Amino acid sequence: MIRLSPAGRKALLTLHLVTSLGWLGADLVLLTLGVAGLRGADPQVVYPAAGLLVTWLFAPLSVLVWVVGLASALLTPWGLLRWRWVLVKFAITTAMLGLVLLALSPTVRRLGELGPDLTTRDRLDLVIPPAVSSTLLIITTVLSTYKPWGRLRPAAPASRRPADGSRRAELEVSRTAGRRG
Repeated sequence: MIRLSPAGRKALLTLHLVTSLGWLGADLVLLTLGVAGLRGADPQVVYPAAGLLVTWLFAPLSVLVWVVGLASALLTPWGLLRWRWVLVKFAITTAMLGLVLLALSPTVRRLGELGPDLTTRDRLDLVIPPAVSSTLLIITTVLSTYKPWGRLRPAAPASRRPADGSRRAELEVSRTAGRRG
């Protein structure tokens, strides 16, 4: 399996943080536009702006966050199927990505086309989804910070792990041998 160097892991982590924070920021801007529209701001300004935001920033960032998160899971020791919190984060992000691309983006673009003919129900379509997704993004941040629940399956004993020639593996083998003798 391919693993990144420590510098590569830090670069990937930095990219993941920057894109994730960008996604949360774009989500909060979208929520702000939705609240402004609900409170009576000019729909010919609010909803076309939201459409531009979703098309050119929100949707691309959501795809980028998903790709970088997958790369982080596959190329670092965290793995995708080793820790419950990683799997839960990935599941939440995957569901959100699907909803952004298949539901939110087309809806927001449609709202931009309707302009002044929007009903209150239409206006709520730019408040409720960003409120839910902001909450989910904050939950994924908490999962990254606290890393709850432990491993999906126990780590393999040192004797079953493939030898990689690293100093850490050598120390583990010598420590195990020292206990036997």
